Formats: sequence, structure tokens, C-alpha cells
Amino acid sequence: MILGLVQGLTEFLPISSSAHIRVVSAFAGWPDPGAAFTAVIQIGTELAVVIYFRQELWQIISTWTRSLFVKELRGHWAARMGWYIIIGTLPIGVLGLVLKDQIETVFRDLRLVGTTLIVFALILWFADRTARNKLTLEKHLSITHALIYGFAQALALIPGVSRSGGTTTAGLLLDYRREDAAKYSFLLAMPAVFASGLLELFEIGGANTPDWGPTIVATIVSFIVGYAAVAWFLRYISTHRFTPFVIYRIVLGFFIILAVTAGWIPAIG
Repeated sequence: MILGLVQGLTEFLPISSSAHIRVVSAFAGWPDPGAAFTAVIQIGTELAVVIYFRQELWQIISTWTRSLFVKELRGHWAARMGWYIIIGTLPIGVLGLVLKDQIETVFRDLRLVGTTLIVFALILWFADRTARNKLTLEKHLSITHALIYGFAQALALIPGVSRSGGTTTAGLLLDYRREDAAKYSFLLAMPAVFASGLLELFEIGGANTPDWGPTIVATIVSFIVGYAAVAWFLRYISTHRFTPFVIYRIVLGFFIILAVTAGWIPAIG
């Protein structure tokens, strides 16, 4: 329940939910729940996104599908968005398979987690301060921009980068409005999260992962909390900068590195 609450609260914020699950487990004295558990409970928060954006998602899916047969629909923003989500998902799909062993081992080292929290906080701060905050998804998203978003999302294979933080940062550097950058990051995450979660289902209950019961509970909790979190976050960033999240990431990153160096928690759990 605690890890499900953590997942629901942090998935949509640019502070890395996977890093928080890893860190909370370490400080609680629990074994690392592993990449498979993290991937599966993220299905809960993505279901929250599906429900929140249900009308827009239906328009994208239906228009994209019909555009395969009706030429006149291929220029419609919803049809183009369907292709941009597919194209933007390719980098994390390929790299996720290639780096699967590293994702489950080396990338979960808390020293790396702390460092990436700090480094990408500074990049987010720079992007937020320099962004012109003017482009919109319907008018300006392109194949090139979709790929840039996609590679930024792929960086989140390292806990501490943050899926929403990485893709939103890319959007800000491309001069998209904050809410548009965040919205596309949520839409782009869905295929990758569902594919990863369904693939990792086969690992649940194994030697190094929690059993099905706790995993199901965590997923349900993450869905309930995540639905409230996504609505709040989109309203917040429409009128606020990311500065509080930047400060939080830097403080947490240094604290993690200090805790590992002092021997309070193990780097590999």
C-alpha cells in the first residue's frame, strides 16, 4: 500500500516515481522490490491517465484507425497524433529490450539514482527558465519532435531521470507550452508503460519480486491516487514553474548520496 501510494503521488510529477519506490524501500529496510514490480504497478497510474484523457484518446485511436483507409483524415491532428505516439515510443521500446539486464541491476544503484536526480533537475530548471512556452501539440508537433520526446522518455529507464520530467524537459527545450509538453509526455508514456508492465507480469511472484497479492494492492492504490494527481499536476503547471520540483530533486539527490556514503542504506538493495 505504501509503495502504491508513492507511485500514485510521484508518477506524474517530474521527480521520478521509480527512484522514489527504490529510495522508500531502502530507507524502510525492505529489499529492492525490483524493476518488474515497479513496471507492473505503473499500469495503475497509466489506467488513471486513460480515464482522465478518455475522450481525447478515443478521438486519437478512432481517427488514426479510420485514416488508414480514408485518405482525407490523414491530415487531421488526431490521426497525426496517433503516428507521433507510435514513433515516439520506438526509442524506449528498443532501448528497453537492449538494456533489460542493466535496468534490473546497474541502473538501480542508489548512487546513480541520486546523481541523475540532481543532474536532470538542473536541466529541467534550465529548460523551464529559457523556454518560450508558445508551441502547441495540435499545430507544431512533428516527426522530429516526436523522436526527440521519445529519446528523452527513454532516459527514464534510469531511475532518477523521471519519465514525465525527461519528456517535459524536452518539450520545454523545444519551446512547447508547459501543459502541452506534460500532456504529450503522459500520452507518450501509455504504450511503453502498458507494454513493459504486461511483459513484466511474468516475473511477479518469482525469486526476487513481491508476490501477486501485494503487487495487485499496490497497483490499485497507485490508480486511485494517480487519478487525483494527474488532474492536479496539469492545473498546477499551467500557471506555475517547475522550480519547487527542481529544488526537491536536488535536495533528495544529495541526501541519497550522503546516506549511501555514510552507510545508512546500501547502494544495491
